[in-house]
Amino acid sequence: MASGETETSAGEGARSPGAAGSIAHRVPDLGALELLLAVARLGSLGGAAREMGITQPAASSRIRSMERQLGVALVDRSPRGSRLTDAGALVTDWARRIVEAAQAFDAGAQALRDRRDSRLRVAASMTIAEYLLPGWLLALRAERPDTAVSLLAGNSAAVAERLLSGEADLGFVEGLTVPSGLDSTVIAHDHLIVVAAPAHPWGRRRRPLSAGELASTPLILREKGSGTRQVLDAALGGLARPLIELSSTTAVKAAAVSGAGPAVLSELAVGEELAMRRLVRVPVEGVLLARDLRAVWPTGHRPTGPARELLSLTRG
Repeated sequence: MASGETETSAGEGARSPGAAGSIAHRVPDLGALELLLAVARLGSLGGAAREMGITQPAASSRIRSMERQLGVALVDRSPRGSRLTDAGALVTDWARRIVEAAQAFDAGAQALRDRRDSRLRVAASMTIAEYLLPGWLLALRAERPDTAVSLLAGNSAAVAERLLSGEADLGFVEGLTVPSGLDSTVIAHDHLIVVAAPAHPWGRRRRPLSAGELASTPLILREKGSGTRQVLDAALGGLARPLIELSSTTAVKAAAVSGAGPAVLSELAVGEELAMRRLVRVPVEGVLLARDLRAVWPTGHRPTGPARELLSLTRG
């Protein structure tokens, strides 16, 4: 029994060092297997090299490397062409099954990419959704006419919820901070400005408002959770007084145009109203109302496919 145990150990010790470890080190790569299949089909190493788009010396080197890796001769070379050895014929049969499986794998992966690329779900805070995204989405449609895009507009907190729940592929927010659980990149810069109807007392004001005057005056404001409100609350130490709280930039702007009171809005949102004198800009000093506009996505999940393409368009 002891002798038999010794013989078994010796036999195990004689196995090739390559027999252990990852199979990737013991199986030829797909390119080599495809080359062997081409040699079998064409009966010519040179013809197989041309079909694979490589030189004949490179093809010969790859075949020799595969033979060393497997430990058997695969191809007999002669002036009349290249012929598979018996071992080569057997390996070619196995190679065909591996390549067919790889082709099926590739087709499945492409189907997944096609399904992913067939739609894009975007969540954006209101100012970006209303004044920047339409142009970006038109540019994306020119590049990807078959991608269906859905836009979910809400405040910055809602955008974060959509992304973290998997209801959106890419988001855009306007606040001072990045919501927890998201990565981001700055895509643009924005400023909030104080505006009022021309008939409002502030509409004729020449002296800049102070932070105290702005904080003590009831304002038409976006709701808490919006990026616009977050910036204003930070600038005034949380002392902003709401006259009315509204959930969209358009509603805030309409209320200000009606003369209901002054408002704080993105300068992106009021360009037309300022140009047509439906609103006037009220000067302010000592109040920092600048902010970054950011694209956001779940931490560790960098945008891919149409989401990545849309992200690149925001920087154009």
